[in-house]
Amino acid sequence: MDIEVLGPLSVRIHDRSIVPRAGKPRQLLALLALRAGRMVPVSTLMDEIWGDRIPRSAPTTLQTYVLQLRRLIGDALPADSPLSPKDILTTHFGSYQLNAPAVTCDVNTFTDMSATAGEALARGDDAAASWMLGEALALWRGAALADVPAGRVLETEVLGLNEQQTRARELRIEIDLRLGRHNEILSELLMLTAQRPLDENLCGHLMTALHRAGHTWRALEAFQRLRTTLVDELGVEPSARVQRLHQHVLGGRPIPQGRAA
Repeated sequence: MDIEVLGPLSVRIHDRSIVPRAGKPRQLLALLALRAGRMVPVSTLMDEIWGDRIPRSAPTTLQTYVLQLRRLIGDALPADSPLSPKDILTTHFGSYQLNAPAVTCDVNTFTDMSATAGEALARGDDAAASWMLGEALALWRGAALADVPAGRVLETEVLGLNEQQTRARELRIEIDLRLGRHNEILSELLMLTAQRPLDENLCGHLMTALHRAGHTWRALEAFQRLRTTLVDELGVEPSARVQRLHQHVLGGRPIPQGRAA
């Protein structure tokens, strides 16, 4: 079974999709896929699908969704498979569980690669850490579960996944700045700061990259955009750290390769 959630939902058995078209069965599969190999209580599944408005018919409807998924699983299993759909989507007391003899999941791969990058960083191999984080981030095909209507359980899961992506990307950018790759990451930083105009860390990285690339006036312009946005939106000034970086750039002093905002 191949599970991909770092983008549109994809769950395949023998290279055949078992993702339903309807929204609520898709929610059900997404949550089971995220927790593949673990039991998911019926109460959690109902909370995800219906929230505070759980109808009286919910237990029967949930069973119907499970039957739909098992039908898709049965269609994907080869005729000579020793497993049945009930072996893949199992029922336990008050819970369901998605199982398969061999499961690959992009979240697990992303987590393992990020951990390997951390080990490389700990031993001082910045180049290897940057490469591994880049490979991990390449697993993302868009926003997590981009095509799944999320209830509050999935919303929490997606927030956690997106935060992991953000941390990995910012760490890779910090490493690349230490490695002197400011020119290579400029376009990425320009895109990210446009998407997240209140993010001081990203703006600081952009200012650092622009200044090191010889675009001092653009670095100062980036600071002014950040300051204007923070004051207008939140009524606060940029942090002391970013203001110190601004003064550094304003004075035309080079930023050492080992330092970034």
